[in-house]
Amino acid sequence: MTKYLLLKHYRGAPKGAHDVPMDKWTREEFDAHVKYMSDFADRLEAAGQLVEDHALAPSGMWVRYDGEGKPPVTDGPFAETKDLIAGWMIIDVESEERAVALAGELSAAPGAGGKPIGEWLELRPLMTDETAPTFE
Repeated sequence: MTKYLLLKHYRGAPKGAHDVPMDKWTREEFDAHVKYMSDFADRLEAAGQLVEDHALAPSGMWVRYDGEGKPPVTDGPFAETKDLIAGWMIIDVESEERAVALAGELSAAPGAGGKPIGEWLELRPLMTDETAPTFE
């Protein structure tokens, strides 16, 4: 089994097939989207393929080490993660092909008008000893 990270991008990714920003949806459309996501996660959990999933709040900040003292915090530079990543799901599946199939299914979550968003999802394997860089 290999773990993959599915990153949901609502901004900053290539445009989806049905590209209506979430802030233009009705409450009912939003609720239907969340239910689809929840049902999808429940099915993966029942199959033993869900490791973790979370939606992210739109707020956030950049923090970095700057020597001694208080680390600097800023609301920029852009593009910021809060502008790009809406949430993630970590799955544990038997193959890359299965991970791709699940990402395709997740991309069909409904949006405005109940139509599948067709959003792009970033699919990345988690680093393991086998996938880590080797050094001489």
